[in-house]
Amino acid sequence: MMITRQDTDAARVLQGLEDDRPSVRLRAALAVGTTPDPRFVDELVERCAIEPEFLVRDMLTWALTRHPVAVTLPALIREVRSERAQARSQALHTLSKIGDRRAWPAITRTLLSDADDEVARSAWRAAVILVPEGEEATLAAVLATQLGRGERETQLSLSRALVALGDVIAPALLAATTAPDLCVRAHAHATRRLLCDPDAGFEFAIEEAKRVVALGGCGQEGR
Repeated sequence: MMITRQDTDAARVLQGLEDDRPSVRLRAALAVGTTPDPRFVDELVERCAIEPEFLVRDMLTWALTRHPVAVTLPALIREVRSERAQARSQALHTLSKIGDRRAWPAITRTLLSDADDEVARSAWRAAVILVPEGEEATLAAVLATQLGRGERETQLSLSRALVALGDVIAPALLAATTAPDLCVRAHAHATRRLLCDPDAGFEFAIEEAKRVVALGGCGQEGR
């Protein structure tokens, strides 16, 4: 069988994606994105699941966005069901960058409440981009079930996702302000504050919310 120069170049790029040196992997991902080839899609998706360097993962995502959606979408939708948290997170992140709403059915309630914070945050960001028109209120109700979850960074991600949906989140937030869990109530109040005043800082909003609910510490009442 004849081995073409194109085959040789492809083999070199794929080897680069597996190199021990991050700089080499970064250049390889850049090369794949610069000259898209559907043969690389599966390798890019698989590499996203295990790549330890943020900058390289970001370049891998960029490279995937440069390929035909018809090829990348099925591979990424399969990946969001992976047992590996990083695989799910990166696939969701890439879907949010591609922005094709045909991926919406893959954003399940299970992903939106994933036990891994990074996966859940990626799912929230993807959901607000991919949600079909008319389903924003339903999505807001699902996202509101995650209020009070995690540390400040996770809570801020959720608040940003909710605020991005606009005024449709108001009923879900209002209901959450009477939740038994003080953390949920404080987070709901803080998100309402951000909805009314997007320029307000999250730290200010959460501290103000604590005062509103007279919170002395994040208890776990009602959980």
